[in-house]
Amino acid sequence: MSTAQVLTAAQMRSAEQALFDAGTSVSQLMDVAAGGTAEWIRRVAAGRSVTVLCGPGNNGGDGYVIARLLREAGNAVTVIAPLEPATAAAKEARRRWGASTKQTGTDGVVLVDCLFGSGLSRPLAIEHALLLADLAARHRYRIAVDVPSGIASDSGAVLNERLPQYDLTLALGAWKFAHWSLPGRALMGQLRLVPIGIAPTEGAAQVINRPRIAAPATDSHKYIRGLLGIVSGTMPGASLLAAVAAQRAGAGYVKLLGRAADPRTPPDLVVDTKPLSEALADPRMAAVLVGPGLGRDGAAKAALGEGLRRAQALVLDADALVLLAPNMLAREVPMLATPHDGELETLCRTFGIIAEGRQPRVLALAKMTGMVVLAKGPDTVIAAPDGRLAIGTPAPTWLSVAGTGDVLAGIAASRMANGADPFTAACEAVWLHGEAARRSGPAFTASQLAERVSEALAACL
Repeated sequence: MSTAQVLTAAQMRSAEQALFDAGTSVSQLMDVAAGGTAEWIRRVAAGRSVTVLCGPGNNGGDGYVIARLLREAGNAVTVIAPLEPATAAAKEARRRWGASTKQTGTDGVVLVDCLFGSGLSRPLAIEHALLLADLAARHRYRIAVDVPSGIASDSGAVLNERLPQYDLTLALGAWKFAHWSLPGRALMGQLRLVPIGIAPTEGAAQVINRPRIAAPATDSHKYIRGLLGIVSGTMPGASLLAAVAAQRAGAGYVKLLGRAADPRTPPDLVVDTKPLSEALADPRMAAVLVGPGLGRDGAAKAALGEGLRRAQALVLDADALVLLAPNMLAREVPMLATPHDGELETLCRTFGIIAEGRQPRVLALAKMTGMVVLAKGPDTVIAAPDGRLAIGTPAPTWLSVAGTGDVLAGIAASRMANGADPFTAACEAVWLHGEAARRSGPAFTASQLAERVSEALAACL
């Protein structure tokens, strides 16, 4: 069983159908899902009263089973059911509940939302939205089962205004895209996964978890660990940030290319002022980063062109993404692009990408360009040309400060110089970036973040 996969509603239905085909009944699966969920709710409730809001489908059926199990555990339980059960399994769960239900609001301590689950794709009816809001206001703790009612499972879109803020969301069987996508994610509180026996699904997206990174081998030297070139530009501070991060992310040798040394350049960072074409001709140059502080003038475009013509592996960030044109991608080399939302919009215009939603756009851009695309931001998405998709978990919001993107690019380029393919390097970089932020505390600068990268790396050894 994969605990990291992220499924669409259609993939989840197929995964459940595989269990049914293997002999598990819908009611049996409901008992498994509700049993694991009820245990979480029992711990939160700690003997206090619970109100379960049940809808007409199998998510509502889960609610009836949860209510019965909590009652058996000694909790005072009220079931609110504005609609009659509509599926055979939900009807059976209602029968086994064996007690009356209410259609209107009631006071309590813990509210459990089982109104609608991951299949919802349209807004709640007005009367159901008002009932949910009323119940949320009457309860101290709010728990959503699978996906909060009123949030689209496949996108995280908020389908109704003034939906409640939950304290805990219990995902059933597998993560859904809504669990990791804004704006819906912001309403879900803590996230926990309740296993129900879902098998790994081919082609499923994955949550980015802590990577396993090996320490250098006993016979390593700086070139075995990877020589990384970082192209300097009109704003050298950005490339310096990337270089400091890269030095702490595993590369054996980091060089700044193409500009005279800045007074802030640390003594352990080599500056190569040869013409860029000569510097990039070094066969030991394992990867090249172009973009941080590059500028957008003719010299910057020429530097980007040299990188695209000569590098063995390439990371493109910042200004390089604005300057990039389709006719510049003539060579097939391992390549990673790291756009923020504005740069992603520019790339989509440049390459004629028309798609609805952030994830479809990132996937389409990767397929069109042959690059792995790391769309960074509060809900980071990584897409490969072959359709692989990885989702970043929430990182500290203190990352929203200038220069942290340069740090991320430096980490990713360092991992590629160290031998990782672009998709793996992107996933490793996102995790290391977030972990470095967690270790930096509040209100850090980008340079302070870069200094913490080696601590994040140590957590992966």
